[in-house]
Amino acid sequence: MIRILVRNLSLCLLLALPAAPALAAFPSFWGEEPMPSLAPMLKKTMPAVVNIATEGRVVQQSPLADPLLRRFFGVPPAQEKKVQGLGSGVIIDADKGYIVTNHHVIENAEHITVTLNDGRRLEAELVGDDPETDIAVIRVQAKDLHDLELADSDKLQVGDFVVAIGSPFGLRQTVTSGIVSGLGRSGLGIESYEDFIQTDASINPGNSGGALVDLKGRLVGINTAILGPNGGNIGIGFAIPANMVHDVVAQLIEHGKVRRGRLGVVAQDLTPELAGAFGIERDAGAVIAQVERPSPAERAGIRAGDVVTRVNGRQVRGASDMRNVIGLLRVGSEVELELLRNGRPMKVSVRIEAPEVHVLDGGELSHWLKGLKLADRDAEGKAVEGVLVQAADPRSPAVIAGLRPGDLILSANRQPVRGLDDLRKALHNGGRGLLLNVQRGASAFFVLLR
Repeated sequence: MIRILVRNLSLCLLLALPAAPALAAFPSFWGEEPMPSLAPMLKKTMPAVVNIATEGRVVQQSPLADPLLRRFFGVPPAQEKKVQGLGSGVIIDADKGYIVTNHHVIENAEHITVTLNDGRRLEAELVGDDPETDIAVIRVQAKDLHDLELADSDKLQVGDFVVAIGSPFGLRQTVTSGIVSGLGRSGLGIESYEDFIQTDASINPGNSGGALVDLKGRLVGINTAILGPNGGNIGIGFAIPANMVHDVVAQLIEHGKVRRGRLGVVAQDLTPELAGAFGIERDAGAVIAQVERPSPAERAGIRAGDVVTRVNGRQVRGASDMRNVIGLLRVGSEVELELLRNGRPMKVSVRIEAPEVHVLDGGELSHWLKGLKLADRDAEGKAVEGVLVQAADPRSPAVIAGLRPGDLILSANRQPVRGLDDLRKALHNGGRGLLLNVQRGASAFFVLLR
């Protein structure tokens, strides 16, 4: 299974990963001469990597978007389609049968089949998944399973040898090797939380969810994506670091989802120009551009213009670093920020709070909005200037008219909408129809329901 993200210069991101020769510490022999080989390490490691096959259904909108055209041609507003997928997974707890893979591997799956290294086929159940990091945990009931030890991915260095194991194109137990080509890769637009390990190991569709291991056979990452022209492999692959996997998996097993806390700030990268303007000599950090009110950050005394340099002792290279660390902290935990204010170092402790997201069933406001889940904050608890369509039933009248999850309602019946209360008032004073001004990404348009 792969996912493609088209980028400029005909580059796209495919889901998968790793390739290139590496020396191992375990020698085999050619005659009496010792020869370097990965075989002894792989013999212990490969039984922990599995093949995953999924079956499910997705709802597809009719290509005839206009309601009048659909009525003329007699086409239903949405149709179900059966889908199948292939991917890989890694056993991380042999006793309990926990397997980690990518969210996109099991997305929309109604049936998940796991094939072990010894040929056994097992039905798996979904424990939990997190689309924001593209991590999922499934579980099987079986004996004699083998799992992998998780390494400390923060200790990885560029140039370290790594090995990728997975099922590219359904070819089970395929091994490629390479090196760590880069660390802390972000801003790729693959996931909401990005801190990827980059590797030149050969990756292909079907490797998604497979293992990236070091020469001791320890899991250092979960293979997730490749960058290549027209879907081809050019030796640029990405894996989710084991430390991030560990933190997410712990919450998925406990809660079935990740309960992200809220700090209440908007941050940006510290550039050389900003460092000069603030009169500090640094080339890395996150500048606090805005502090929400009320918020945990405001109560802790954090101010706009503060430059965060470390979070819980971990160096902050930019805004994405800070977001990754905060986004994986449990609600109620204390976080220590080391920052610079007017060039002076200081420390601030903040208690992470649960985001206050008010979600409303659109059917409570109007029959036109039936089937929509509406919110006045995003998934991280940040207030939005409007009303967010958080989720939508494909059969909803609003969806048939053109609304989609992620759309932001800016006005209703020509009245500005800044939150759920504004939307309620606009609908109460409305007529027979409903005219919505909607923002989608960088564009905006009107939707008329009547």
